Amino acid sequence: MNSVLELRSISKAFQGVHAVREVSFDLRAGELHALLGENGAGKSTLIKIITGAHEPDAGEIRVDGRPVKGLDPRMAHGLGISAIYQQPALFPDLSVAENIALAIEPSSPFRRVRWGLRREQALGLLRRVGARIDPDSFVRELSMPEQQLVEIARALGAGARVLVMDEPTASLTPGEVTTLLNLIRTLKSEGVGIIYISHRLPEVFEVADRITVLRDGASVGTFAVGDLDESQLIRRMVGRDLTTEYPAPSCDPGKVRLEARGVGCSRCGVPKVNFQVRSGEIVGVSGLVGAGRTELARVLFGITPADSGMILVEGHEVRIRSPRDAVDAGICYLPEDRRRHGVVLEMSLLSNISLAVHSKLFPRGWIRDEAERTLAQKFIGDLAVKCSSEEALAGSLSGGNQQKVALARWLAADPKVLLLDEPTQGVDVGAKGEIHRIIRTLADQGMGVLMISSDLPEVLGLSDRILVMREGCLVGEFTRAEATSDRVMASAMRKGGVGV
Repeated sequence: MNSVLELRSISKAFQGVHAVREVSFDLRAGELHALLGENGAGKSTLIKIITGAHEPDAGEIRVDGRPVKGLDPRMAHGLGISAIYQQPALFPDLSVAENIALAIEPSSPFRRVRWGLRREQALGLLRRVGARIDPDSFVRELSMPEQQLVEIARALGAGARVLVMDEPTASLTPGEVTTLLNLIRTLKSEGVGIIYISHRLPEVFEVADRITVLRDGASVGTFAVGDLDESQLIRRMVGRDLTTEYPAPSCDPGKVRLEARGVGCSRCGVPKVNFQVRSGEIVGVSGLVGAGRTELARVLFGITPADSGMILVEGHEVRIRSPRDAVDAGICYLPEDRRRHGVVLEMSLLSNISLAVHSKLFPRGWIRDEAERTLAQKFIGDLAVKCSSEEALAGSLSGGNQQKVALARWLAADPKVLLLDEPTQGVDVGAKGEIHRIIRTLADQGMGVLMISSDLPEVLGLSDRILVMREGCLVGEFTRAEATSDRVMASAMRKGGVGV
């Protein structure tokens, strides 16, 4: 079968550091070709080369067998190459129809806009991708999966024959993932070639035809999906066996670190909940998307303060009306969206790590550069953050290392209780294992950990106890020995479970 896109010995370096080194890759019509590797393996650079955002230093790009010179985003669009990223690149204050039109209508200052035809074209494309979306809706009113469907419709309307999908399911519920994977199968049957990037290996095995693995900027190889199992694939991605994915506890839980007695917040839909987190214990919080897990964490951290009940830290009642109150009480919170709320991408690691402890680090407002540097170097070393120096910008790091920096900021505050919301979302398998080990080590050192995760194997493997939420309420509790995926999901979906 002929390739619609081919890269031959592509190389790209930034300031003398090779991001991609002599990578060869091809995509066939009607194929889903997964591009996998740890964060920093070169996937993003390769995608930017394919879409014309970066020009390679060496190598050749071919489309339909013909060499392409000087590829830029406009040329890539004209050749039928489109990309859909984890965060949709749509204009929020324009309608769906207007966003689609920007990609398919010719640009001319004197062209008359035919609003009826524009709406009909958008409606037809939305139907093609199975989206029941009003073309007149503003994009800001749409959910994340709806925005992704609009982007796919827009790409198809522009004649896309090569569709790049970068972590398309990272923010989707299981049902939405199923819908998207079914759409991908339809696109493949219509002859669209898809380059697919994901850290979710089960879905890769479900829809991929071939897999190319990158490691340290170089290609490890291209494999038919049936020639590898998951462990073999991970070994090629990270260059080693990941034998201990979920480290076991080394001690029994101790005294109660955090207790919620009838804690509720009417504003965010959390009724009265009761639970405890002990020293040395990881308590997982499971449930479907929208069950109220993140809302509970925000209540405990004072972002949306509780309006009923009591919060106790080490047996003493604390009043938490703001995040500052929570930090002062010994509670810290690592939020779900690290790029928006976890790290400041434009600031150095030095500044990011010291953000939560300025008042302690700089008493009376006097800047102590050496103290700040010593603090940053300690946590960069303790958490094995891969960076050029503490002066590096947080935005230059891989996702897993950004998560470590976000964690370091709160560890610098020496918390008694750590609230973790989706701690490994969007990080590669190698970084995931490292973060699991860090969490277990913190618990073994006496910290109480409350971990929210949509990754059920992570919850089952890492938690000492599991709380299940549904509609803002705690509806189930399981010990490590009692918990199974069936029992946890049954509790989350009103099919029984243990009441709390």
